Amino acid sequence: MAASISPVPTAAGATLMALLPLTGRVLMSALFLVSGVGKLAAPAATLATIQAAGLPLPPLSYGAATLVEIGGGLLLIAGYRTRLVALALALFALANAVTFHAALGDQNQMFHFLKNLAVTGGLLQFAAFGAGRFSLDARQGRA
Repeated sequence: MAASISPVPTAAGATLMALLPLTGRVLMSALFLVSGVGKLAAPAATLATIQAAGLPLPPLSYGAATLVEIGGGLLLIAGYRTRLVALALALFALANAVTFHAALGDQNQMFHFLKNLAVTGGLLQFAAFGAGRFSLDARQGRA
């Protein structure tokens, strides 16, 4: 006979479950923060990549991308306006996939394209379900 699982979580189990959204936000943010800091560390290379993709106004695109990645990453960790921030980051990741990783015949580009789609999916989960208990949103009654 299968063991029954109690529908009422223990206090420790509830705390562990409440930590999952925070952990997810931190892990998801790492990708954006590392990328944003990388842009600050190598602006010429980033501008060349933006120019090669044919985006208009490369300096403006560079500034916007850096701000979205670093600002969005920090806001996501903090859990501040999480649904809106996650939606903005999801759109950014999707646009990035289509703009910079659409050469799907190249296995490396295919990998980055699919990674961006997976990140978009994870961010849409935060947009749908919020930041969780350990967030500024929860402290302000928006979780």
